[in-house]
Amino acid sequence: MIKRIVEISNPAYLHLRNRQMVIERERAELGSVPVEDLGVLILDHPAITHSQGLLTACFENNVVVLVCDSKHLPSAILLPLDGHSLHSKTLGQQIAATEPACKRVWQRIVQAKIREQAKVLHSTTGDDKPLHAYAAKVKSGDPENIEAQAARIYWQRLFGPEFRRNPDIPGINAMLNYGYAVMRGAVARAVVGAGLHPALGVHHRNQYNNFALADDLMEPLRPLVDIKVYEVCELLPDTPELTPQNKRTLLEILDWSCAIGERKLPLMVALHHYAASVRKVLAGEEKDVEIPLL
Repeated sequence: MIKRIVEISNPAYLHLRNRQMVIERERAELGSVPVEDLGVLILDHPAITHSQGLLTACFENNVVVLVCDSKHLPSAILLPLDGHSLHSKTLGQQIAATEPACKRVWQRIVQAKIREQAKVLHSTTGDDKPLHAYAAKVKSGDPENIEAQAARIYWQRLFGPEFRRNPDIPGINAMLNYGYAVMRGAVARAVVGAGLHPALGVHHRNQYNNFALADDLMEPLRPLVDIKVYEVCELLPDTPELTPQNKRTLLEILDWSCAIGERKLPLMVALHHYAASVRKVLAGEEKDVEIPLL
């Protein structure tokens, strides 16, 4: 079942009734959504209130809740602590994963990311060189940091020679921030659903990052956001802004179909297969990772 992405961007009171999320404003009911249909719930207004019962129901149904800041960017992710029936066993396997296994996963992730970036450049500019050659050069663990070398070429080709990827700059960067934050939440949801702990990354291992594994796994998915932001910017005559309409357009990414293995699945579904594949590799049950592709 394809889960829904719901954003609340106006003052509202959210509560639970008959397993439905009820949306009220000034004591008038505006609508309701079955909690079991939710995949991502985005709260983007300081005057939103909610009941404890609703949050509990969201966590029971593995709904990721994103809370936005004053810049309308997701600043917090709320996830269930117990997302899988074999969580303890899987967590033990994740902790015991060998360094070669982690490096092999990261190699596949970086290779997939660069190849997806090449697809984006081919689609937008008609020139994907030399990114495919860069992808082939990535070794286990990417010790030569081919990822960064490819990124320098990629960003200047995609958004122009003056563009710099800086999360603190408005415009294109703000739109990328929003898309990445939503993608990060969706990936974290899949990670927890697979019984993995999102703080235990295979490459990102900052002690202050509670979503290191989600950050690892979302790397090949960033080009999905990039091409959508590019398409939005092509339709805008002036400097792009993170408007409500542009945010809704970026949320469409989670409904896209993608290829994983021999299957074509909606991204929200494919993410669960992706996380499960990573779990099997870290547990030593499989050798290679299945990654969703454009």
